[in-house]
Amino acid sequence: MIKALFERVLTRKSGVRREASGAKLGIRPEHMSKNAVYVCDRLQRAGFEAYIVGGAVRDALLGVEPKDFDVATNASPEDVKHEFRRAFIIGRRFRLVHVMFGDETIEVSTFRSNTVKAVEGGKAGGEVESDATGRITSDNVYGTQAEDAARRDFTINALYYDPTHDIVVDYLDGLKDVEKRTLRVIGKAETRYREDPVRMLRAIRLAVKLGCTIAPTTAKPINEHAALIKNVPPARLFDEVQKLLLSGHANATLAALRKHGLAEGLLPLLDLIYQQPGGQKFIELALDNTDRRVRENKPVSPAFLFASLLWHEVVKRWAEIEAAGENRIPALMQAMEEVIDGQRETITLPQRFAGVTREIWMMQPRFEQRTSKAALRMVEQARFRAAYDFLLLRAAAGEIEQELADWWTNFIESDPNIRQELINQRQRAQARHASPGAGATDGPGRRRRSRGGRGRTSREGGDGNSGESHDTSASG
Repeated sequence: MIKALFERVLTRKSGVRREASGAKLGIRPEHMSKNAVYVCDRLQRAGFEAYIVGGAVRDALLGVEPKDFDVATNASPEDVKHEFRRAFIIGRRFRLVHVMFGDETIEVSTFRSNTVKAVEGGKAGGEVESDATGRITSDNVYGTQAEDAARRDFTINALYYDPTHDIVVDYLDGLKDVEKRTLRVIGKAETRYREDPVRMLRAIRLAVKLGCTIAPTTAKPINEHAALIKNVPPARLFDEVQKLLLSGHANATLAALRKHGLAEGLLPLLDLIYQQPGGQKFIELALDNTDRRVRENKPVSPAFLFASLLWHEVVKRWAEIEAAGENRIPALMQAMEEVIDGQRETITLPQRFAGVTREIWMMQPRFEQRTSKAALRMVEQARFRAAYDFLLLRAAAGEIEQELADWWTNFIESDPNIRQELINQRQRAQARHASPGAGATDGPGRRRRSRGGRGRTSREGGDGNSGESHDTSASG
């Protein structure tokens, strides 16, 4: 039925405005944020055009619950700010207005064009500037809605919904690609990737998330231009990597990134990790459980994810530094800083996340100290739950003895009297089995596994994020 509607309502000529009934396409104002609908209505009553645009429209048409709502308008940022009490103009490369409604922010952008237009007194809204590789560094030239559609990344993201009049506006056959579940870049892929290399990452993420097929002309140039990712500022790249890892399909997305040659430029350590014994299993366990939590709308911690992605490189450097004669804990601290500093060359891990990541790593050797005072002090640490989940992940991946993880699980689930008995039992066992070779390890933080030792990984399956206390995304 939808296909027949497309054929009846839409023409095939690209670049021509075509309108379709939102109701007939299965999209209604109530599917949208009431605040986004209000912003559109308010701007229209002030004499401007205003539409909900991009991902929210795309997701609603695909049967996915929209979460992020953007509005596009012919009003200038100053005009938008004038209409709303709590509105703030942000950005330099791309000036936007954030309209605040309690916990929700509606992002409002002015229709833009990639063509510099001469007008009296200067350029229309600014200039399009690019660097030597073709990456756009400034993009504040205002234009028409048709020009705004043409400068967006994919056809399925260039759809505009007017909730007041219940109309979906399409200039580039985006509705046809929605119906076919095809991801197609607007314009020449090579040029669009040079303008903004992040579009290659978005193509992979959206294709996996939405179950879309990437059009051949969109997919083929990704391998050829993967090196352009190195031109993206590290802070912006971190934001995009967060979206990849927290998409609910992180494992599949990373596999697709590797397939298209993007993983090496994005996370240079990733291929090295997969080559290390247990490295791939470790990462897959972490991402599988993170995906599950995202799909269940539970909190997840970017700091924990980066601790997982970078851990095996830390372990490798830790062993090398300790083998060179450094003491165990100073060796770990040095390894941590070297790995984090090395990652900054491509992705800047914000300090609020880097600090939590360091704490998770630093607590790992402390789990081996199961004396009374040490164990009781551990559970009082602010990052104990995240570090404990990381311990469970290491046990599930076969990196450490399951007995260590099980002991801590029993310890934190027990009342104070039982906790003391667990410590006493541990001390008696150490005394019975004390010998010149006792306590030997196979490397930093890796105790030799006992024969046949398998057991439960945790109450939550060792997901690295169990419990509300693990949402450290806002932690200092």
